[in-house]
Amino acid sequence: MALWNQYHLPTTVDEAVSLLTRYAGQARVVAGGTDLLLELQQGRRPPVGALVDVTRVGEMTRIEEADGYVYVGAAVTHTAIVAAPLLAQQATCLVESCGVIGGPQVRNVATLGGNVAHGLPAGDGTLSLVALEAEAEIAECGMKNEELRSERHWHPIGSLFKGPGESAVDPTREVIVRFRFRPTGPYEATAFKRIMRPQGVALPILGMAVWLRLNDTIVDEVRIALGPAGPTPLRTRKAETYLTGIPLVEDVIPQVADLIVAEARLRTSKHRATDEYRRALIEVLVRRALLLAEHRARSGEIAPEGVGLG
Repeated sequence: MALWNQYHLPTTVDEAVSLLTRYAGQARVVAGGTDLLLELQQGRRPPVGALVDVTRVGEMTRIEEADGYVYVGAAVTHTAIVAAPLLAQQATCLVESCGVIGGPQVRNVATLGGNVAHGLPAGDGTLSLVALEAEAEIAECGMKNEELRSERHWHPIGSLFKGPGESAVDPTREVIVRFRFRPTGPYEATAFKRIMRPQGVALPILGMAVWLRLNDTIVDEVRIALGPAGPTPLRTRKAETYLTGIPLVEDVIPQVADLIVAEARLRTSKHRATDEYRRALIEVLVRRALLLAEHRARSGEIAPEGVGLG
């Protein structure tokens, strides 16, 4: 049985959403295909009428800074993210998180938009986007001057997730076009750390992304994203509130970890780790990621760590 009947390569967002509309729910957006094609081959998704490949849509493959934002196209590969000097400077955590996804072959074709669209609470690139407080531009088909045209709206990144593997973006009628977030300013920095289980390709046990701004030695603002720690990527609001307005010293690390554990909904996975082990790892991740972000914010050093592994 054919897994799909037609394969389209649109070059504009308007063309992509028009194709989805034409197939009336029987087409799917595809970019790298590292998740979708496997699911089709393994029978976890039914065959589709068409695949709409968005990797030739120019604006979806660009990385740029404009109008006070950094923009990353949804069809940008993880390899391209790791190699981008702009992102190394302005979104270090995103470079670090995309640099440990899969192996080189996966990173060469898998995309940031696919990482988000798959809806997993442990998506590495997703966690960094949450810490960066990113927004996603979503396009769907609408009418303009009696013609089918794409309508676009920006959505907070957290609103795209409904549950494990369940996205609020409908891939049969909507396209994630790009992401945007504010560049880091003076005394601001980010970091990503992941603990993984080597098993051919490393499996993530727990990941953490941090965005931090300092006012002298005081934490002026902080954002911490953790996963998998519930059905969707977790923003650790209570820990962030506790840290705001105090110096980031070694003594506060255990308290931050306790607050995150209280917010997290950890579970046992027979292939990865027990919930007890994950609880124990949270303090380790807090110490590594938070203190690295604090060092970068204080020193201005932003060289990403551990990218291109695998």
